[in-house]
Amino acid sequence: MRTRSYTQRRKEQFDLIIKTVMMLLILSKSMISSSFDFSLFVVTYCVVKLFFVVLNILTQVRTTNFVRDIRDPEHPYSLEQLSVLSEESITVDEKLGLILITFTPTIQHCSMATVIGLCLKVKLMRYFPPHFKLDIKVSPGSHANEEAVNKQLNDKERVAAALENPNLRQLVDECIYSNEL
Repeated sequence: MRTRSYTQRRKEQFDLIIKTVMMLLILSKSMISSSFDFSLFVVTYCVVKLFFVVLNILTQVRTTNFVRDIRDPEHPYSLEQLSVLSEESITVDEKLGLILITFTPTIQHCSMATVIGLCLKVKLMRYFPPHFKLDIKVSPGSHANEEAVNKQLNDKERVAAALENPNLRQLVDECIYSNEL
């Protein structure tokens, strides 16, 4: 199976949007003459649907750009440079208010997997409104303690308790803000 690049997928999505707008214009022009009320409803519905498609795309791009520069806790490289995080591993659903990030630790027994996930979670919690559900997970089969790491990262009490530890909090802040200094 051939995988498409991020740029190719974005181009296809924008092409689809343009085709939808063109169809909408043709449809509205033909319907205005026959039934104004119904055509107005159809046009409004299509515009709202189109708005959510564009919003989803922009939110995903914004999220990807926002987390790509988080530094690895053990190395002076970003998570993207180490292939821990990629554009394909981020899914955003604006309608449901859900952000799903799946990351791949560099080794199966990575001791910093929870810290990496915590960095992602904290940076997104600080950026997005509280109604967004942040779901941070380790890629299936990429870590020896995958279930335990996923459970820890998505448990609010555990995340809050981890952030009360000043040493861990400092490490997370250093990873998040290292490229902004």
